[in-house]
Amino acid sequence: MSQFNLNEVLKSRRADKQQAQAGQEGELRLDDLSRVKVLSPGRQVFKRFIRNRLAVFGSVLLIIMFVFSFIGPLFYAYGQKQIFYKYESRNVNYAMAKENTAFTGYDAGFGGTVERTVNNAMNSRIKSMIENGYEAACELGNDGMYLIEKLADDVYLTSVGDPEQICTYGAAEVTVGTYSQVGKKIEWEIDAIDGLEEAARDAIAASPKGGSFELDGVTYTFTKGKAKSFLITAAFDGLRYTGEPMDGAFEEAFAAAVSEGSAAAAGFEYDGAMYIPVYSAGGACSVYRVREWTPARVYSRLTFSTFEVGAPVSESLKAAALLATAAPEGGPFEADGKTWNIAREDGFWIIRDESGEGYVELTPVSVRYYDGSDTMEYRLKKALEEKIEAMAAADVKTDTMLYDLPMQTQNGEYAYDENGGLLYQETEMVISRRDTGEYVVNCDQIIYVINMYAAPSGEHLLGTDGDGFDVLARIMYGGRVSLMVGFVVVFLEILLGVIMGGLAGYYGKWVDMLIMRLVDIFYCLPYMPIMIIIGAAMDALRMDTYIRLIIMMAALGLLGWAGVARLVRGQILMLREQEFMVATEATGIRVKDRIFHHLVPNIMPQLIVQATMGIGGTILTESTLSFLGLGVKHPLATWGTIINSVSSASAMQHYAFIWIPVGLLICVTVIAFNFVGDGLRDAYDPKAKR
Repeated sequence: MSQFNLNEVLKSRRADKQQAQAGQEGELRLDDLSRVKVLSPGRQVFKRFIRNRLAVFGSVLLIIMFVFSFIGPLFYAYGQKQIFYKYESRNVNYAMAKENTAFTGYDAGFGGTVERTVNNAMNSRIKSMIENGYEAACELGNDGMYLIEKLADDVYLTSVGDPEQICTYGAAEVTVGTYSQVGKKIEWEIDAIDGLEEAARDAIAASPKGGSFELDGVTYTFTKGKAKSFLITAAFDGLRYTGEPMDGAFEEAFAAAVSEGSAAAAGFEYDGAMYIPVYSAGGACSVYRVREWTPARVYSRLTFSTFEVGAPVSESLKAAALLATAAPEGGPFEADGKTWNIAREDGFWIIRDESGEGYVELTPVSVRYYDGSDTMEYRLKKALEEKIEAMAAADVKTDTMLYDLPMQTQNGEYAYDENGGLLYQETEMVISRRDTGEYVVNCDQIIYVINMYAAPSGEHLLGTDGDGFDVLARIMYGGRVSLMVGFVVVFLEILLGVIMGGLAGYYGKWVDMLIMRLVDIFYCLPYMPIMIIIGAAMDALRMDTYIRLIIMMAALGLLGWAGVARLVRGQILMLREQEFMVATEATGIRVKDRIFHHLVPNIMPQLIVQATMGIGGTILTESTLSFLGLGVKHPLATWGTIINSVSSASAMQHYAFIWIPVGLLICVTVIAFNFVGDGLRDAYDPKAKR
């Protein structure tokens, strides 16, 4: 028995019948089944959509925009953060000259050390000596006595010694000693005074909290200390020795030194030792004895200008050369294992090496390139020094000077002749004196600068912005971010809205009440102020650019889901009583599957329309926030940050080639999404259009 297919038999009979009818009548009847063509719902929506010319036009625009933003950068030569430079002839700050006023210290190499506080204050101490005309001065520090001596003009040597207090002079308060109530004795700080222990014991017994008493015309004060002890001090007037008394010759030398103000600053010598009076605020002084001084640091405001560019000058060479200036005419000295010679030539100290060649000049005027580098040739330094001295003598604030500077090519490189020699060209240099006393030297130079605000050209089709970025590349990459923000934010809104709206619409009652009140709260939130606060907080925390982008997308999604939730709730309230939902309940399908497998798919057309319409608005919001500086930050490109780079009125007027293309792209993208959204709405619900 042969097997057959019923469907094939029916199809064969229908075909034979149609062929017979066609042969008899030549055409199909109106009730023939072949005249009826049934389309699926999706194909019906598609046909209605493509009949809408604006919707098709919007779809084409979006396709072009996505290709431009996501595929275009793959074939474009430049990146969004690639900075472009160019060579340009500009009048630049070439050099700066100023007279040094700060004294720099160098280790003298004799083992003496200067405490940090004294070293930091040495400038003011030396300047005070210069103002008062002192050749030497002494200073008492925490770890020793310091002697500051003038070796030569602008050169000072600081030596350190161990001080020993000898006496006090004038109305001074002196610590006598510490009285112990346990031993009934005084631990003396000065020579013992007859009868003081008994007098102190009686006074303390009469006034155990402290007080004063007199002995031999001197007033003593006692204050309570630790462990039943009292500190005894006395106010002495005149000369009072703290140790063994000195002879009359010392007192005469001391009196002579005190009568001479400048001598008192540096002390006086007696019997092979140095005695230094240190004055207090009240006018009294304490005299210290220093038997030996150790040189510590040499200070000078002179700069070391080398004859040959880049020649090394060590710290030890600087210190040894400055110490050698103590001789009026200089002389030979040793440094770095070599013999050097220093002498005055034309008013400047010149250091020469062993062969007699000039190596370094010591000058109070510092001439450097404007960036602070000390690589300027010696001849130019001297020319600028002489010009500045002439300007200072004539009290002229601005003057010019012609000088042969190295010639530059169009690429900013130095030009050489055929033999490899450096070429020079005469250049006018303008020297100007600032109010601070510094001199700035300006001249024309070809420099490598950022190619800012370059007009559209063959190299940069839309020009460059203020940071030297290619505008077209920035627009492409900015489109990626702006479109991504639109889709991510709308996805979050749809996700939250479907979940919350689905639960509210299906369960109703108190669940619906609770969720709808939450929706009302989100509707009442001030959208823009919240975004401003979030942007200010991220600015204060100095967050990374990409973290800012993520936070901004999350905030926009959380603030925008309420409208979607209300739409979903309304649709589910209408659909949950339909027959297919009764069937799902009768067959025992779980509640989760009823909502997300049967209800939500039936409202997808409305969600698609809502999402399409919302993406354009989200792109506008992101662009606005970035333009205000509250969204994505530079250098990450978005359409909003690109417009923000030319936000001033003058910039928008002069650099229209930057913001006009971006503005047009934003408008075209938003309009295209709106066209597509309108087309989808009409395609899903043709009755609404009619």
